[in-house]
Amino acid sequence: MTFIARLLSVSALLLTGVAAVSGPAAAVDYPLRQITVIVPFAPGGPTDTVARIISAQMAKSLGQKVAIENVVGAGGTLAASLASRAAADGYTLIAGHMGTHAAAVPLYPGLSYHPARDFEPVALLAGTPIVIVARKDFPPKNLEEFAAYVRANTERLNVAHAGVGSVSYVSCLVLHRGVPFGGMGPAMAALIAGEVDYMCDQIVNAVPHINSGKIKAYAIAMPTRSPSLPNVPTTAEAGLPGFQARAWIAMFAPKGTPPSLVALLNAAASRALDDRAVRDTLQALGAVIPAPEQRTPQALADLVASEIDRLTPLLWQAANATGGHDQPWK
Repeated sequence: MTFIARLLSVSALLLTGVAAVSGPAAAVDYPLRQITVIVPFAPGGPTDTVARIISAQMAKSLGQKVAIENVVGAGGTLAASLASRAAADGYTLIAGHMGTHAAAVPLYPGLSYHPARDFEPVALLAGTPIVIVARKDFPPKNLEEFAAYVRANTERLNVAHAGVGSVSYVSCLVLHRGVPFGGMGPAMAALIAGEVDYMCDQIVNAVPHINSGKIKAYAIAMPTRSPSLPNVPTTAEAGLPGFQARAWIAMFAPKGTPPSLVALLNAAASRALDDRAVRDTLQALGAVIPAPEQRTPQALADLVASEIDRLTPLLWQAANATGGHDQPWK
């Protein structure tokens, strides 16, 4: 039975509530069954990739299967809304990110959840720098030409993104309006096929296709070049220092999940991030592994709060500058 089906079953919710873990025995008795990690986007995208890599390793230390369930819609906010209403027993988690747990707050005035109010932060999983990429035959030769070309051809160009509020949407908001997909996996497929012109993607999704020559990379929005893409300049090097975007992926549990379970899950996630095979895999994809002090629940809570504060004025400013394309409040 899928997560959504379980959520819609009143009897299942009642039984889960009765069986919810509580008290000192929680950490001892947990986990007794499969844990589900909800990914708010389609399979194959950066959030999905990172969640699968880390969840597989967490399963080994927890001694139970950790299954991924993809719930697509509304830029990831549909999944986050559903996850916020799940039983707080440690068996339902969500792999959220800068979009679902920060940018969504100013982008969706009627948002049915609040990242700080309705979730327990578990652990920061990865930093995922943003790369500006395009179909392989896109005319501009460098980032300065790219920026000028986009401005001159706004009405006929299409930028792909994973939905309003997603990392890809927020990152490219200042450049152009976009064509929404259910995730960056489908969006990347459309870019490779030449069905869209460009996008601002998380590096984890883009590296294999850049290195294979299937798409063209213009710049990466980080202070220094990525070891996984040594030939791709930073936005500052490429002549667009004002374009800065940072993205991250993290694990959250529904509000009210017992602290003992949050601590246990945090420890499992941190052990996964310290595993050599996991680190090598993530770093080969360009992901940034958070330092131990950045992985604590409190550090993640602080990050979410600071990101909401940082993104709110930027998104309003970008929306006004672009005429409010695709903005739900327009």
